[in-house]
Amino acid sequence: QVQLVESGGGLVQPGGSLRLSCVASGITFSFYFMDWYRQAPGKQRELVATVTTSGHSNYDDSVKGRFTIARDNVKNTSYLQMNDLKPEDTAVYYCSVARGLETYWGQGTQVTVSS
Repeated sequence: QVQLVESGGGLVQPGGSLRLSCVASGITFSFYFMDWYRQAPGKQRELVATVTTSGHSNYDDSVKGRFTIARDNVKNTSYLQMNDLKPEDTAVYYCSVARGLETYWGQGTQVTVSS
């Protein structure tokens, strides 16, 4: 059974930083791209960043230069380092993996950016 467990969210002031983690189980982690999504209140879930199996990364324009996605295939963990956080980054952040026709999601972790 595939499980994704996120952690690392919290309340941070504008300009601050957080690092989110996503521990995966039930899959051969190194075989799959890993994604981070976010969903703000009243908005659709949006893709924030992707890390490929070889470690290359892609980002939504809204987070380029501020967020960094990474993976550790030994620890079966994906990370999202978030710097220079803005109030508009406030959302529930989810990690995700697609395996065949199935997409799996974690439970989400709340990130709130406020002074």
